[in-house]
Amino acid sequence: MRRIPIVQGEHSVVAEPDVVISTLLGSCVAVCLQDPVARVGGMNHFLLGEPGADSTVGAADMQRYGVHAMELLINGMMKHGAIRTRLRAHLYGGANIIAGLGAIGSSNAAFARQFMETEGIAIGRCELGGTHARKVEFMPYEGRVRATTVANAPPPVIKPKPVAEPAGDVELF
Repeated sequence: MRRIPIVQGEHSVVAEPDVVISTLLGSCVAVCLQDPVARVGGMNHFLLGEPGADSTVGAADMQRYGVHAMELLINGMMKHGAIRTRLRAHLYGGANIIAGLGAIGSSNAAFARQFMETEGIAIGRCELGGTHARKVEFMPYEGRVRATTVANAPPPVIKPKPVAEPAGDVELF
């Protein structure tokens, strides 16, 4: 089994058996798309849905946004024989892990759902939201996907340092 790990701003398209695309998500979203007839699929991993209206984003940073990442993924699949009307999506991520950062995860999840609805892409599995990170493994050729939540790491065990006994006589008052 060949593994293709992707990170934020990346995507991968595969049209061969025995390949797994994987990623680790927090507030980011990964979309797994598959055309079951062409047996081609792919996954992307985006940081935010869309840049703000007043944001200036360079070409190198566009892949970090869902609006661009989705087009790259769909176009890559179509180059391998996929037909847009046959695409089926699985959506993962969009967790709100750090309370102080607002609802970035929720915004990303809403963007992914809205994009699928607007484009008429059917949604299969949808595991968006929550407060835990997820590991996603996608077998594009078969269209199978597995997502597991990543539990919080246990806190480190800190052994108390022994207190040194004072040397000599000590007078307490």
